[in-house]
Amino acid sequence: MNHPYTIVFALYPGVTQLDFTGPLEFLSKLPRARCLLASSRGGDIRADGGVVFSGIARLADIERCDLLCVPGGLGTMEAMEDAELLGQLRRLAAGADYVSSVCTGSLLLGAAGLLKGRRAACHWAWLDSLAAFGAHPCPDRVVVDGKLFSGGGVTAGIDMALTLMAEIAGPEFAQTVQLTLEYAPAPPFASGRPELASPEVLAAARRRIDQLRDRREEAVLRAASSL
Repeated sequence: MNHPYTIVFALYPGVTQLDFTGPLEFLSKLPRARCLLASSRGGDIRADGGVVFSGIARLADIERCDLLCVPGGLGTMEAMEDAELLGQLRRLAAGADYVSSVCTGSLLLGAAGLLKGRRAACHWAWLDSLAAFGAHPCPDRVVVDGKLFSGGGVTAGIDMALTLMAEIAGPEFAQTVQLTLEYAPAPPFASGRPELASPEVLAAARRRIDQLRDRREEAVLRAASSL
């Protein structure tokens, strides 16, 4: 096989850039990798934090892919109502060898009807929402269910990418890339999960997240009712 190994990152306004730039940095090292950034309309995409990505392809113009990756972000709430995006996710997923998500990207897979009866990860604050789409929420950092690979919150995307790389090109190759990129996490604080954070830190994080609770729940219910 000499054809490119096509990896599509499905984007939308308000996507979290690290959700896809982290996995992209790793997955782009796969043999014959061809990484494409695409959205339902193409053009420019403004990510969380104001970073603008230009020259984005249209998902409808991509015939097929070997690996589909759907990142998350605050824009997920609006993206769950983008019928064109959801339709293209279903189309590309049908022909892909692997389908993956990072953070709340799994909610978009759910809204596209791709998670019924499947185990999946998501950001801890949104994890329970997966059940509305018939999925089985799993709190693990990386969850593998057949050809579906999902990562938890934001930084889990790199772990998910390495897991995929080991599946596609072998564990030794994945470890070589990990070493080349010096991925050796050593965070200064042990507060990256609710069960690890202090009660004060967890309460502060929940206060920030709860500001979106009503919008989040309404968006999930609307999307689930359309399935």
